[in-house]
Amino acid sequence: MPVLALDTSSSVAVALTDAAGRTLAARSAPEQRHHAELLAPMIDAVLTEAGVDRTRVTAVVAGTGPAPYTGLRVGLVTARTLALALGIPVHGVSSLDALAAEAADRLGLAAGDEVLVATDARRREVYWARYRVTATGPAAPEGPGALVELVAGPSVGSAASVAAEGRADGAVVVGRGAQQYAAELPPAADGPSDPDPAVLARLALARLAAAPAGTLLPSEPLYLRRPDAVPPAERKRALA
Repeated sequence: MPVLALDTSSSVAVALTDAAGRTLAARSAPEQRHHAELLAPMIDAVLTEAGVDRTRVTAVVAGTGPAPYTGLRVGLVTARTLALALGIPVHGVSSLDALAAEAADRLGLAAGDEVLVATDARRREVYWARYRVTATGPAAPEGPGALVELVAGPSVGSAASVAAEGRADGAVVVGRGAQQYAAELPPAADGPSDPDPAVLARLALARLAAAPAGTLLPSEPLYLRRPDAVPPAERKRALA
């Protein structure tokens, strides 16, 4: 029962897992501008490497951000289109959730520890959210790994404002945004930078296992602010 997972909230990343969350194949590219050109070929490459025909995929999981408008839209539209074509469900998981869960696994955090995730929002800002580790399990890729709950956020703002508000106090800090603004948000050594789609799949599988049959995890995008591109204002007509 393969599950296809993808994330375009920062880089472009695709993974195929089995029903237990074990990674069968994965691809990623540190590209933040050409999601549309890279994503479809990357999906084909992952399926080919795993020797899995797309008709065998049982669900699609997509990172819902937050992220800039264009890149995030490419991933979600691709996920929904593929799921519709194959007649399978599409599930959404916050990209920040995946980073928090991976950080808890990778850094060996215990239940009750807290994680601040900060990713690049451009405009000299970060997308951020704070999490508490609720439980730990087998480390990836053998199982779902750590589970986390949201404590604050998600929101967007400057790294300086996040630090000034005490959002990072007492928390392990991870994410590309923290790495970019290390003076304000010192990142943990060896913490994850970008969301791993395999972790998205594991979180989705864990959440679905605890939910009633037929549950769909919402796949609405988290933009948090308006897109950069807006329709031009209508010109005022000169008086005749």
